[in-house]
Amino acid sequence: MFDILMYLYESYWHPEACPEFGQLTRKLSAAGFENDDIHEALDWLRGLDSAVGGLGTQQQQSPHAIRLYAQQELDCLGLEAIGYLNFLETAGVLKPHLRELTIERALATGMQPLPLEHLKTIVLMIFWRLDEEPDALILDELFVEADDRVVH
Repeated sequence: MFDILMYLYESYWHPEACPEFGQLTRKLSAAGFENDDIHEALDWLRGLDSAVGGLGTQQQQSPHAIRLYAQQELDCLGLEAIGYLNFLETAGVLKPHLRELTIERALATGMQPLPLEHLKTIVLMIFWRLDEEPDALILDELFVEADDRVVH
């Protein structure tokens, strides 16, 4: 599923350029992706579309609020991913409502624990679906493996 999500991110710079799901299914199949993976990815995207549609109803969060994680969220995300979400939020990249959307979409994968690289893909897909581009340094953080970084 995550290979398909990255393929979409890299192939369609804006979500409006992405074809409707019927045509997209055929294109992904022609690109060599398995049907089960295609359907899983498209179901996940439908869930993202539905969740993005509900963003207008989000309430403002106090800047002094502290996010407590339920056990199910801890099991799915793990401490590394929670730390990463905190980093993005502290950097001003991920607003509280986008953090909640990220957590919801992470839980929707059903993976426990969710690898950090998959969480990064989820964050990228949320920005992509909202047609927003994060700061270049954050994009680098989302794409480059920690082991591949060059320290200056």
